[in-house]
This record gives sequence, C-alpha cells and structure tokens, in this order.
Amino acid sequence: MDRLHLSQHISRQFNSEIEDVRRQVLAMGGLVEEQIAAALHVLVGRDAAAATAIRERERLINAAELAIDEQCAFILARRQPAASDLRLVLAVMKMLADLERIGDEAKRIARMAEHLVGEEGGADVTASLAELGSLARGMLRGALDAFARLDEQLALEVMRRDRHLDETYRGLFKVLVARMQELPEQIPTELDRLWCARSLERIGDRCKNLCEFVLYLVRGKDVRHSGLAKSDSAS
Repeated sequence: MDRLHLSQHISRQFNSEIEDVRRQVLAMGGLVEEQIAAALHVLVGRDAAAATAIRERERLINAAELAIDEQCAFILARRQPAASDLRLVLAVMKMLADLERIGDEAKRIARMAEHLVGEEGGADVTASLAELGSLARGMLRGALDAFARLDEQLALEVMRRDRHLDETYRGLFKVLVARMQELPEQIPTELDRLWCARSLERIGDRCKNLCEFVLYLVRGKDVRHSGLAKSDSAS
C-alpha cells in the first residue's frame, strides 16, 4: 500500500472510530432515558416490579460508560485528533459523567418510590411528580437529539425548558412542606416524595450540562461559566 492510500485508509478508520463513539453515546443515552421512564413507572404508576429492570439496566449503563471512556482514551493517545474531532472526544468524556449520574438519579428515584407504592399521595402531588418526570425525560431526549444533530438552537431550547421544571419543583416543594407541617406522622413518606422530586430537578440540571457541551462542539468555546449560554437560553 503506497503512502497516499495508507493515509486515506487511516483517515477512513479514524472517521469510523469517531462516528462509533457518537453512536455509543446515543445508545447509552437511550438506556438512561429508559431508566427515567422505568423510575417514573415505579413512582407514578406504582409498579414496584419495574425496579428489577432498573438494577439490570444500571449495569449496562456502567459498562457502556467504561467502554466509551476507554475508546476515547485510545483515540486521544493513538490518533491525536485535532480541532473539531478533539472537541468531540473531550465533550463526550465529560458527557459520560452526566449521563451516568442521570442514571444514578433515576435509580435513586426508583429506590425511594418503592417505599411509596402503597401510600396515598393525593392527585395533585402525583400530577406534579408526573409533570416533573415528563419534563426531565423530555429534556434528556432533546439534549441527545441536539447532540446527534449538533443543533445549537435545539440545545438552547432544551436549556430554556429547565425554568419550567424548576418552577414545577418549587411549587411541589411548597406543597410537600405544608403537608409535613400539617401531618407530622407523614414526614417520612413526604420526604421520600420530596427527594424524588429533587432528583428529577437534578436530572434537568444534568441535561443543561449536556446541552452546554453541544454548544461547545458547535461554537468551539466552553460556555459553562461565560454567561453566553445563560443569556441565550434566557432569551
């Protein structure tokens, strides 16, 4: 094989490796979204049996994180990517941590929700938890879609949704605190609901992080502490 053909072969192989990393991240994101859906099934649908699948899926998520991280390390060490390819690898390595932690939050929700299966929660609280879950899951789906398409506007739109999620969380927080004040014997149960709501709010924050990494890929600069992403998402 002459030098030109060898260079073309290496280039094709590198492009294939980069695209494979993108596919694996999206597949891992799909598993994490399934975790959220299953956790909501326990929390809102009161189906404790769904928790078993969550524990199995967690092992798949952890394995995916390790495999992708190892592949990224290989690319950095052996391929020495430049410019946009380097940004992609660095962004992916940071996104993996947020995706894994979103999965952890979903597992935490399911664990606490198992205690609530036989408890009466009230239609208003159940509706608010369901809305929080829908918003969080939608933000994750949107963040993954923005990453798949490198869509800056979609990333900003997903970030704007976090305000609605935060408002819903604050409203539910007030309701649950009032219930604990009125019925002290219900404090352990209401605390479980409160921590579930808090985990959903944190998932929204993690999804914002994912969108910031999309902006980093598109714009070529880290916007996390610059105020740039914040001002755009508030417009």
